[in-house]
Amino acid sequence: MNKKVNSSEEEWREKLSLNQFRILREKGTEPAFTGEFWNHFEDGQYICAGCDTILFVSDTKFESNCGWPSFSVPADDVIDEKKDVSHGMIRTEVLCKNCGGHLGHVFNDGPKDKGGLRYCINSLSLIFKDKKSNSD
Repeated sequence: MNKKVNSSEEEWREKLSLNQFRILREKGTEPAFTGEFWNHFEDGQYICAGCDTILFVSDTKFESNCGWPSFSVPADDVIDEKKDVSHGMIRTEVLCKNCGGHLGHVFNDGPKDKGGLRYCINSLSLIFKDKKSNSD
């Protein structure tokens, strides 16, 4: 895992785009079916846009028809989960363990044959590195 990131709000604003800051640092959500990766199925890794930690690999991504990238399982020990009672709902928020960035939420309606979880992640919190560039 990368060295734990503990940046100031000003440093985050310099590093991230306005929309990435809204998602990762202010716990925002991008509209369904608008993110870069909701319908993206190339081989590679999805890394945190805040700190470059590998969060998910492509063989755990699946089509959930929810409008956001969905994964059945994160990479090893890179995710923190926190109870989220905002917006009149009880959900489980998913955060990058390395930088604390808000990624999305996890739900219990994923594929049963893959553990039953659906990590519903904002595209703006991710950067994709294809398999070819990872082997260099």
